[in-house]
Amino acid sequence: MVAALILVIAFGNSAYVDWASQHTSKDAWGFFLRELAWPNWSFSSDQSVRTIFADDLKAILLIVLAGVFVTLLAGSQLSRARGSMSQFLAGWAAYMFAGAVAGLIAAFVQVNASLLGAFQWAASGVVYGLFVGWIVGLATFGARR
Repeated sequence: MVAALILVIAFGNSAYVDWASQHTSKDAWGFFLRELAWPNWSFSSDQSVRTIFADDLKAILLIVLAGVFVTLLAGSQLSRARGSMSQFLAGWAAYMFAGAVAGLIAAFVQVNASLLGAFQWAASGVVYGLFVGWIVGLATFGARR
C-alpha cells in the first residue's frame, strides 16, 4: 500500500516526530499533526533496543497490514460497488484495523510489556487510523483494480 508507506516514511521519521512534539499547538490542527507521527520509527536513539524495535515493528506492521486489510476489504466488495464510496470506506477502515493490530502486536515487544499496554497501543492505533486513514481511503478510492 503506497499511501501507507508514504505516510509512515514522511511523518514517522525522527525529524518530523521531534518537530511535531515541540512546535504544534494544542488545537485541533496540532492534534492532527501530532497524530501523523504515531507510527514513528528510527535507527538510532537514546531509548532501549527493545523500544526502538517495537516502534519500528509497529511502523512496518502498519504498512504490511494496511495492504492486507485493504486487499481483503476491497476484494469483498461487489464489482458494481468498486470505485464508489464503499471503496473509500473500505480503505479507511482497513487503515484503522491495521493501526490497531500493529499497535497490539508491537506492544508485546516493548520493555515492560503488559496486556494493558497492548490495549493502549491498539487504541492509539485506532485513533491514528480514524484521523489519518481517510488519506488511505482516498488513495483506495482512486485505485482501480
